[in-house]
Amino acid sequence: MPRIERRAEAVWQGRVATGSGTIAGRSSGSFELAYSEPTRVGDPSGQTSPEELIAAAHAACFSMALSSGLAQAGSPPDELRTSATVTFQPGEGITRVALNVEGRVPGVNAEAFGEAARTAKENCPVSKALAAVPEITLDARLAG
Repeated sequence: MPRIERRAEAVWQGRVATGSGTIAGRSSGSFELAYSEPTRVGDPSGQTSPEELIAAAHAACFSMALSSGLAQAGSPPDELRTSATVTFQPGEGITRVALNVEGRVPGVNAEAFGEAARTAKENCPVSKALAAVPEITLDARLAG
């Protein structure tokens, strides 16, 4: 299998406290977002942050890993709704990631779903990349 590379670019202007920048997906061309330090540690005001992008990447990667694991076990999901909340502590960095997933998976009980979710959490590439984060939690439940 060929090596896959994806590229994003950040442009920053000014001092960290008063400056601002843009983050863009250059491989896909699918996004260009504004970011700044004041919105990173305060009110987002319609701008993103590196931590929000990490949260989005983790939620997406985890969902794909969980879907794959469930399908390989013979129970593909109808729907997975995943959120990831990244906690950023100025001066320390990212201190926590909380994953929450709710799934509609025919033929799977809560115990099997939880086990599949734990396996996905441990094995998705973004989880592995975030291994230095002191705490990554998981709340997995079946819908309805």
